[in-house]
Amino acid sequence: MLAETLIALFSLIALEVILGIDNIIFISILSDKLPENKRDKLRYWGIGLAMIIRLCLLGVISWILKLDSELFNVFDISFSGKGIILIIGGVFLLYKSTKEIFYNTEDEHHNETSLIKKGTFKKLLSEIIILDLVFSIDSIITAVGMVKELWIMYTAVIVAVGIMLIASKPISKFIQKHPSFKILALCFLMMIGVSLIGEGLHFVIPKGYIYFSMAFAFFVNTIQMKKIK
Repeated sequence: MLAETLIALFSLIALEVILGIDNIIFISILSDKLPENKRDKLRYWGIGLAMIIRLCLLGVISWILKLDSELFNVFDISFSGKGIILIIGGVFLLYKSTKEIFYNTEDEHHNETSLIKKGTFKKLLSEIIILDLVFSIDSIITAVGMVKELWIMYTAVIVAVGIMLIASKPISKFIQKHPSFKILALCFLMMIGVSLIGEGLHFVIPKGYIYFSMAFAFFVNTIQMKKIK
């Protein structure tokens, strides 16, 4: 029983960390819009709120499970509360990622100052909260399918968020230092957005395919970067 419990706990922690990568990348890119002295604050607030939201959702887990129930049907496609939230979150993520790619590639007149003016701390934090909510609902429903014990879910969320807090700063600095990886990360977020919309429409794209393709793209980009140096 102890071995099964530990396996379930570590498996859920790993899942939460993997799902949290999306959060870290999104928060890191948004924090780049703020002055240096406010970036850490935004990252910590964003990841901390993600933990609070997930812990609160675990407290109303019966309500969360009802979100998976069908609300209405359009053209033989059933829509649930979870599906609607995922579609809205996916569209929002696509919009933000496309907008950031435009600012970093097509807009020739922008500079660091103009980018900072486009984002205030409260505005960026509100955008992070929207994505935190979307990812949290998806994460909690997935967790319920893996384990039954509530304490394992609480422990996994707290440990995973701790890992995310530690990893957020190095990842953020790496993305800021290498612009090509920033574009790659934004493309990754676009793929996640498409995946969320697909899941909301019951067309599930296995996340393993997405993470593998992005890992391969990251590997190729790393080789190119070393070759240029």
